[in-house]
Amino acid sequence: MKIGVVVNPVAGMGGAVGLKGTDGQVAEAIHRGAVPVAPDRASRLLSLIRPGVHTFLTAGGPMGEGLLAQVGIPAETVYQPKATETTAEDTRRACRTFCDRGVELILFCGGDGTARDVFAVVGDTIPILGVPSGVKMYSGVFAPTPAAAAECVNRLDEAVMTDAEVMDIDEEAYREGRLSVRLAGIARSPALTGHLPSSKWATDARHEARAQADIARFIGDIMRDDTLYLIGAGSTTAAVIHALGEEGTLLGIDAVYDGDVIARDLNEEGILRLLDEYPLVQAIISPIGAQGFVLGRGTQQVSPAVVRRIGPENFIIIATEAKLSRTPTLYLDTGDPDQNQRFPDFVQVVCGYAMARRMPLLHES
Repeated sequence: MKIGVVVNPVAGMGGAVGLKGTDGQVAEAIHRGAVPVAPDRASRLLSLIRPGVHTFLTAGGPMGEGLLAQVGIPAETVYQPKATETTAEDTRRACRTFCDRGVELILFCGGDGTARDVFAVVGDTIPILGVPSGVKMYSGVFAPTPAAAAECVNRLDEAVMTDAEVMDIDEEAYREGRLSVRLAGIARSPALTGHLPSSKWATDARHEARAQADIARFIGDIMRDDTLYLIGAGSTTAAVIHALGEEGTLLGIDAVYDGDVIARDLNEEGILRLLDEYPLVQAIISPIGAQGFVLGRGTQQVSPAVVRRIGPENFIIIATEAKLSRTPTLYLDTGDPDQNQRFPDFVQVVCGYAMARRMPLLHES
């Protein structure tokens, strides 16, 4: 198969520094100390692809050419970005060139913004498969991990073409704590059974309120006064803070100590400072939407360094029964395979007052 490869080299840079997205925020992300994450994830994917099976076309420099060369995969460079700092238009132009050259699949590395840019060019005429690297990944075209994407490429003869939603959210609203999701369209995407999670869905708070309140009441009852609690993103975790009589950040990381919110919307640096100050720490997290990721999608503030400091045994996962019914498998992708391996294959998920379900937790090795 003839495959086009395009990498958004700045995708995900806004995550660890708390920007909740990188669209239009590259300079600010760099100012805050962000480092590129997409090249590493793309390299992990490409290093696992069997050589000599497919023909590859790519874009120049950091958009694919250099990474393919590093792992020894021959590729024809068919588009060159005009500047060192690439843009969304470069992604779109590369994809137009891929179309002109007759590619049968576009493999891209980025987030929802990159998925939107690729889809804007190809629509449902050419299948697309994403390697997750952005801050926001609500679309259904992403493989769970780079390894899963590589396996799909290696076994394309076994893959089926599925309809997958391409979605994006309003980043300005997202930074203000409002979730505004729009559907860009339905793409075609190759999938192996169990390897391509469905696109996320936003739960109706009115239907979930009672279940979330029960979970929040239980978490409040087991909280210790001498422990710092990092509360992750999502409506279920927000209910925990609300039950304490406090206001939190719906889509960020907040810190609670002795029943009070002591910090809101923390980035990685802010979390690490708190970990230096408080010896006893637990993190309360929940899978956002129906994609099933408890870490690694939209939670880059909880970086490998943070996970290492907290320890897997100090993560408390919460979710309503309705959400778990739509996510029979949970996923973990901290960005560090060694940290992933520290987590168990099955976890207890608090789903009501003094109630829990044992759920499988898959991660990249």
